[in-house]
Amino acid sequence: MRCLLSCCWFLLCALKTSCCFSLLPSLVFASHSFVLPAPLGSCQRRSGVPCRVEHPAGGYKKLFETVEELSSPVTAHVTGRIPTWLRGSLLRCGPGLFEVGAEPFYHLFDGQALLHKFDFKEGHVTYHRRFVRTDAYVRAMTEKRIVITEFGTYAYPDPCKNIFSRFFSYFKGVEVTDNALVNVYPVGEDYYACTETNFITKINPDTLETIKQVDLCKYVSVNGATAHPHVENDGTVYNIGNCFGKNFSLAYNIIRIPPLQADKEDPMNKSEVVVQFPCSDRFKPSYVHSFGLTPNYIVFVETPVKINLLKFLSSWSLWGANYMDCFESNETMGVWLHVAEKKKGRLLNIKYRTSAFNLFHHINTFEDNGFLIVDLCTWKGFEFVYNYLYLANLRANWDEVKKQAEKAPQPEARRYVLPLRIDKADTGKNLVTLPYTTATATLRSDETVWLEPEVIFSGPRHAFEFPQINYKKYGGKPYTYTYGLGLNHFVPDRLCKLNVKTKETWVWQEPDSYPSEPIFVSHPDALEEDDGVVLSIVISPGSGPKPAYLLILNAKDMSEVARAEVEVNIPVTFHGLFKRA
Repeated sequence: MRCLLSCCWFLLCALKTSCCFSLLPSLVFASHSFVLPAPLGSCQRRSGVPCRVEHPAGGYKKLFETVEELSSPVTAHVTGRIPTWLRGSLLRCGPGLFEVGAEPFYHLFDGQALLHKFDFKEGHVTYHRRFVRTDAYVRAMTEKRIVITEFGTYAYPDPCKNIFSRFFSYFKGVEVTDNALVNVYPVGEDYYACTETNFITKINPDTLETIKQVDLCKYVSVNGATAHPHVENDGTVYNIGNCFGKNFSLAYNIIRIPPLQADKEDPMNKSEVVVQFPCSDRFKPSYVHSFGLTPNYIVFVETPVKINLLKFLSSWSLWGANYMDCFESNETMGVWLHVAEKKKGRLLNIKYRTSAFNLFHHINTFEDNGFLIVDLCTWKGFEFVYNYLYLANLRANWDEVKKQAEKAPQPEARRYVLPLRIDKADTGKNLVTLPYTTATATLRSDETVWLEPEVIFSGPRHAFEFPQINYKKYGGKPYTYTYGLGLNHFVPDRLCKLNVKTKETWVWQEPDSYPSEPIFVSHPDALEEDDGVVLSIVISPGSGPKPAYLLILNAKDMSEVARAEVEVNIPVTFHGLFKRA
């Protein structure tokens, strides 16, 4: 029964996917450079490069093709000059196997996990990749079929079994996937690849070998955890997972894993729950992919995208379903925001409410004079964005891709401001007094605080997603810059830098080139927030014998510093990190 119940917890924390023009007073393009010192809403051209890029050749389809792992690292061909201070490894996760024999995976988040590494040493670059030896992968390779149900693909019983064995297999519960295709993060001296179930996979960051599967349920009271933990500078890890709360209702636990201590004991053994957030619906928990953290507060955003627990249990047991089949939207709840004091583990008794949106990624959260500023990459409305991320949609011809994206929730980067002190005498008033934002927070007669955002980035069918900041120095603190992946009708075709104060934006873009999440790496002697480089894996299938490369950009102006080309295709990657040497 536990196995069956655990499956649905995966959904609560599950998986992921952003550039635009209309709100930007200035838009500066680098590489094939052109500058848009443009008035609001206009697009000027220079060097013949259009503002709105089309992809009729469909080169983006290469992002979703199966590749083989490498037996050993390959040397990349470097053009430009790698900064001498850039030493270490870029580690990234994503799907690399999109079918097993004749059985296809159907959703973006189903393909088997492939771990990638670009190594930097003395101006040279090598590339390596290996499949993560999860149970899902090993058993699929052994049985030559899909054995464990993934996010959007149901694993049917073994056809070689007799009819009675197949019938009873429907009632034995479902094995939770450990397909660690989403992210990599450190715990103490160890590194883990993860999805968003209760399973994470310990890996060797040097060789990319799989070490072992780890079940979080054995350490702390959660049924799963997100792939976006916060890792503080001392090594402390915070994450959010779902659980059973009071009276058998669902809730969300914030877990804390301490840094490695002098006794060298595995920090996992010292994991603890620091606070529990209630669920707005007793049996229908929300999908949660990330959360906000400051030195003093934890912010959890509860969206209207829900998993119907009863539907999940009955449908999966009786007729066979996947995780996607059990999502539904609450069309009336809007969004609830919850805040807790980080050190005391105490919930704030303030009911923050706003209109409906999907949320996958927090940009940053910080405190300022009695307010919490929460910057988010949102998708407007209550319909689940993942409905549009089936591989059939993403592999379609360009006109069909655009047609589907027109129907989907539209993206918008937003700033919300949450007052931390409430006085009933201010009912009906805007409580936000910060001079630099247009976001509002109005105290209503029912004692809820209604939030209206400041839009910091918006454009039709163009999203600013997979946001990254100078996290080590500015995570949870006031900041100026964020870097994001630009999605054009869900197709990643640009890298963006956004000044969240002025809304000025810089963009790197090249024709028929499809980058990944930008990773900011600070200069070791940085004096300013954006002193450093931005790293991104780019595929360019029409460019000849080297269809993919690692791109290195100057983080100040998004101009190209160097690229390291390889002679193999690299499929889509979701998240990762830079591990300094």
